[in-house]
Amino acid sequence: MIWQEYRLDNVVWRVNDDLTLWRNEKGLVEIGKDALAVAIKAGNQVRGYVFQGNGKLLLDTIVETRAGAVGKSVKKEVKKPFLMIGDVQEIQRHLSVADKNDLNNMGYESEQGFINNAEDLFYRFFKKRVRAFKFCNDYSGFTCAFPNEVGGWDFLIAKDTELVYKAYDTVFISNDDRIVLKSKDGVILSNEDKSIVIG
Repeated sequence: MIWQEYRLDNVVWRVNDDLTLWRNEKGLVEIGKDALAVAIKAGNQVRGYVFQGNGKLLLDTIVETRAGAVGKSVKKEVKKPFLMIGDVQEIQRHLSVADKNDLNNMGYESEQGFINNAEDLFYRFFKKRVRAFKFCNDYSGFTCAFPNEVGGWDFLIAKDTELVYKAYDTVFISNDDRIVLKSKDGVILSNEDKSIVIG
């Protein structure tokens, strides 16, 4: 599958109840009831969504070392549209077609207003990632891309026990007990037996 096969659908959905999009022992991503969504499709299959509503990102990026805990947790309220690609089967059960009231409650006069915003985000994401993001048919991981306050992206990529979080001021990589944390305070490399702090 090549990246050009990804496209936005033209139906706007409403999230019927608070919904956890991803969760493991390190954190979670949630989207709130009444959020809007438009599907990202590859061929006829839904591969993800662009969401807008009351979202939340929680991530434990604290590294335990022999000298004590280093780092801090990520807690972000997500109000702007963001993009999610991954397993959508459970998500689809919690959606219904949005009506005019749903759109008005999110500040849109029509479906097209939300779709235009979603398209802007979609094309910004994929245009610059032609080679970096080629999801295959059996992609079983989870990817979220959140526009950040400095005009770039914060990424969360997870599959099984592997986790990568990259924000403009933090990089956190975790795979079982092996962790790398890079922040303004320095770099920490940690595994079950030892930790190295640089900076």
